[in-house]
Amino acid sequence: MLIAGVLVALTAVPAGAANHAVPAAAMPAGAANHAVPAGAGSDAFRRATARAVRAHEKARVRVDRLREQDAGSTKVRAAERRRKAIRAGLWDALWSVARDRGDPVAVDPSGRAGRCPAARARNRSRAPEGRDGDWTAPTRRFRLSAGYAARGSRWAHRHTGQDFAVPGGTPVYAVGPGTVRATTCGDGFGNQVVVRHPDGYFTQYAHLSRIDVRKGGRVAAGQRLGLAGATGNVTGPHLHFEVRITPYMGSAVSPLPWLRRKSVDVGG
Repeated sequence: MLIAGVLVALTAVPAGAANHAVPAAAMPAGAANHAVPAGAGSDAFRRATARAVRAHEKARVRVDRLREQDAGSTKVRAAERRRKAIRAGLWDALWSVARDRGDPVAVDPSGRAGRCPAARARNRSRAPEGRDGDWTAPTRRFRLSAGYAARGSRWAHRHTGQDFAVPGGTPVYAVGPGTVRATTCGDGFGNQVVVRHPDGYFTQYAHLSRIDVRKGGRVAAGQRLGLAGATGNVTGPHLHFEVRITPYMGSAVSPLPWLRRKSVDVGG
């Protein structure tokens, strides 16, 4: 079975494998150096993770097509079980790595242990064109900079999200409804918010100068999560936006096609 083979490769990575990060001083203005999970320096780990991500997305497409074709409920349930099994295997492997690495999303999702900046009073402000139930862009008046899977000396391997170049202090919004999974600080992503959405995907908003939500809080599409900044390993202000299958680094999917499936086109 596909997922079994992927899990064997994932869990076979030796503890303490190398993480070759690029010094921030060597990066262009506004670039980010995001630490990779322990073991992610292993080619076997990266290949297995990438296979699991691709398998999940293929399974998700199959579920969507079966539903569009009004296929029998038995087929839909079987396809959905397979998708969830792939996600569960990926989740367990990445959680173990993140925990061992000390990734704050795994070990301190509330940010309390790391003494992250406390969220301000509950903020329900919406993006100008956002309405309840809509999906929206994560910020406004932006320029798309580094894209998903971009290569270069800025990252240990490939870029895992989409960067939105904006001035510091620019509002950052939840792209859709969901629940705040984590509000953390202290790693290469700086101040960050991770939101879980009803479809099971997670979105990450990193390098914030301020966080306006708390772990466990429900957010609406277009609700302000905080302000863009330059916290973490960066050389200039921007928003790093990711879409993930799990809360953990290593499960990212291309964010712009994902947004387009929500009827949000930010260009690119």
